Amino acid sequence: MNSRLRTYRIHVDGIVQGVGFRPFVYRLAQRYGLTGWVRNSSLGVDIEVTGPLDALEAFSHALQTEAPPLAHIHSVHLQEVDPPHTPTQEFRIIPSEKAEGFTLVSPDVATCADCLAEVLDPANRRYRYPFTNCTNCGPRFSIIRRLPYDRPHTTMAAFPMCPECQAEYEDPLNRRFHAQPNACPRCGPHVWLEVKPPWEAHVPEEAVDDIARTAALLRKGAIVAIKGLGGFHLACDATQSQAVRRLRQRKPRPHKPLALMMRDVEMVREYAHLTPEAEALLTSPAAPIVLLPPREGTNLAPEVAPGQRTIGVMLPYTPLHHLLLRDAQVPLVMTSGNRTDEPIAYTNELARSTLDPIVDAFLWHNRPIHNRVDDSVWTTTAAGSMPIRRSRGYAPYPLPLPIRARDPILAMGSHMKNTFCLVSGSHAFLSQHIGEMEYASTWEFFTESLSRFMDLFGIRPRVVAHDAHPDFTTLAHEVLQDVLALEEIRWVAVQHHHAHVAACLADNQIVGDVIGIILDGTGYGGDGTIWGGEILVANERTYRRVGRIAPFPLPGGDSAIRAPWRVALALVKLALGDIPPTVLDQLDVPPSVAQIVLRQVERGINAPLTSSCGRLFDAVAALLGIRREITYEGQAAIELETVAASFSGIRREAGYPVPVTQVDGLWTLDAGAIIRHVLQDMATAVEASRVAYRFHRTIARALVEMAERVREETGLSRVVLSGGCFQNRLLLEELIALLQENGFTVYTHRHVPPNDGGLSLGQALIAAATL
Repeated sequence: MNSRLRTYRIHVDGIVQGVGFRPFVYRLAQRYGLTGWVRNSSLGVDIEVTGPLDALEAFSHALQTEAPPLAHIHSVHLQEVDPPHTPTQEFRIIPSEKAEGFTLVSPDVATCADCLAEVLDPANRRYRYPFTNCTNCGPRFSIIRRLPYDRPHTTMAAFPMCPECQAEYEDPLNRRFHAQPNACPRCGPHVWLEVKPPWEAHVPEEAVDDIARTAALLRKGAIVAIKGLGGFHLACDATQSQAVRRLRQRKPRPHKPLALMMRDVEMVREYAHLTPEAEALLTSPAAPIVLLPPREGTNLAPEVAPGQRTIGVMLPYTPLHHLLLRDAQVPLVMTSGNRTDEPIAYTNELARSTLDPIVDAFLWHNRPIHNRVDDSVWTTTAAGSMPIRRSRGYAPYPLPLPIRARDPILAMGSHMKNTFCLVSGSHAFLSQHIGEMEYASTWEFFTESLSRFMDLFGIRPRVVAHDAHPDFTTLAHEVLQDVLALEEIRWVAVQHHHAHVAACLADNQIVGDVIGIILDGTGYGGDGTIWGGEILVANERTYRRVGRIAPFPLPGGDSAIRAPWRVALALVKLALGDIPPTVLDQLDVPPSVAQIVLRQVERGINAPLTSSCGRLFDAVAALLGIRREITYEGQAAIELETVAASFSGIRREAGYPVPVTQVDGLWTLDAGAIIRHVLQDMATAVEASRVAYRFHRTIARALVEMAERVREETGLSRVVLSGGCFQNRLLLEELIALLQENGFTVYTHRHVPPNDGGLSLGQALIAAATL
């Protein structure tokens, strides 16, 4: 053999399967005249290349600098080895190899421009084919059953390729080389429309296909269940109030905003204000729902997002969606296909049993969904983009932990907006959105998804981190007994608000002591009471409570969460000592009912104390007549923010002069004092928007004052902001600006939500650090 020839063995970790990485390597090898092979393994991609040193060095450099757009390389391990005894005269792509460990799985990816052009081209063999994809786009996580990512290991195994598709699949120079979901109308999945009486009369026979017929039904006002990428959507024409109202009544979903899908960026601009940052999110491969300020005077039905300052908009992310939106030519409501708060339906059988009473028609398809995955939701703020729900397009891509875990960890998340997190080393695999854990079906989804993640990534937890609430501790043992060998498990109970701090630490790849400002609805406190407005000095291991909102009663317990007028009554009683008749009139509460509630407060019967910031927002919303009772979590606070954001006066008002004092060793914000100022403004007929804005400003200034007191005591100037209340963009931006003006370094969420959807990441970091 020529002595100038050398051989490199290369292993690449990251998202390198199902993204065109092997054909990319093949083309590089041809470019530099190298021989050898490339293959997938369950640990990533393995490469062996032989050639002159300068060609090998150029190949190695291009491998990292020219990778396909969907590839995410975490590391490249290169070593020189002896040349093979029988060298090949070519470079080949060889079969995958199974190895110990895990590789990374790509999330589902929105349709690329090349595939969309084919779908819209009448001369192309994939014209109007709703399952068109290539190595640069299409289903990934939703169809994978196990690794390596090869077609027999996906739900496409049931669809043998026709000769033309097989030729594309086997051609290393074709963009469909080893595109596992590759298909066409001859050999792939198909859609069909099923219409219920009396809607058959509205189906145009002349329509080109069932997608066009579905679009026509939607334009006539029908509600249609549409099987998509990771589950079903419920769709209707978003410009028809009657259709939107019918959907809300049937689901039922009285007020919670409904997601919209719009044809393209140009249509989005007709209905919403679009910044470059928001447009980048919308058009990214993940294609999430993005919360956008709506334009006034459009034909969008007002019932789409009542009481909101934003609308949730996404672009089509599958060929089926692109065709449907182009045929409909109107924005469509495209909300999760489920009954309220239950997991999204993902099989035809489940959709039939749960969605049939809601819809007038089904648009089915026969490609099985293995992993159900709901749409992701993002917002943009002055501090940058922030996720509200991390799911499709992002899961199961791992997040890095700032420290390395000694043992594999499962973090179970919380009761609300649940996700779980599996940790191996420094890789944190955050699940897709699981949902609200009050339903048996959601726990089934949890255990189903956990088992699949464990199998997919080969992680067997030896540590379980969970919320410290006693009920969740009991549930954790009950739910996991059929999934894990519990006798081998070490349990780590994590305080709710400490987990929020840690989630923000992990999100920003930092460790060490910080001031944590944690604002949410409710969380089980370290003293057994209900927390929710907390200042902590914390790190990835420990926390110390140093400040809070002064506790106030929650008359009726959970009933008070659903009825903010109850919290308002309790706070007025706390602030004034009695209840003025004008307050009862404003809250629309009969005196006899008020007396029952006040007796609960006075006697401490089912009226636990809380420091919840979320409940304080609810009370002010009730007092201002904005929202007396709620039908979804956070509704009163969201509508209060909308009213505050409409205030047209001076934006830099100081707010109310509410002092921060030290009570029982804790810096304390007096909620009763705030309520007294709100009532004084109401008595002098100050406009509701001004009162609402002053309230927001008061909370922000008081929190900064508390942070300053803690800085004086500790010397800390790093502040993390976490908790569901920071979905309130007005509060978030006001607080960040004030903190930065006062010399603090502020960290917010960038990759996981500030709400409980990010909690499992924080639990995982605490468990890793503690052990």
